[in-house]
Amino acid sequence: MMKILVVDDEVDVRDLFLQRFRKEIRKDLMTFSFAHSGEAALDYLQQHPSEAVLILSDINMPGMTGLELLRKIRSNYHKPPPVVMMITAYGDDENRSKAREYGADDFLTKPLDFADLKSKLLSDNE
Repeated sequence: MMKILVVDDEVDVRDLFLQRFRKEIRKDLMTFSFAHSGEAALDYLQQHPSEAVLILSDINMPGMTGLELLRKIRSNYHKPPPVVMMITAYGDDENRSKAREYGADDFLTKPLDFADLKSKLLSDNE
């Protein structure tokens, strides 16, 4: 089962993910946890070491940005290193290149294309 941590300061993201992935959740293919800030994501990772295998993080958040979170994840979590996909605004090339430099595995653009995300997640899971 794939455990996914979604990090986004927009609270309605939770309902969106749970709705779009309800079949996969019901089939026990994936579970989702949510953090509404970079700080909360680090707390979660500390309390659940090696649980999240995939982290989806928004880049633009108040407080700790997704880029700062990514840097901390890459310097603190080595075994097993989680896959980190960054969520960027359309055309946000500067953040995208910084995220690549910090070790992001992939990028998603807002608004999220859930069909694309689903195919990425399920192809990685096979």
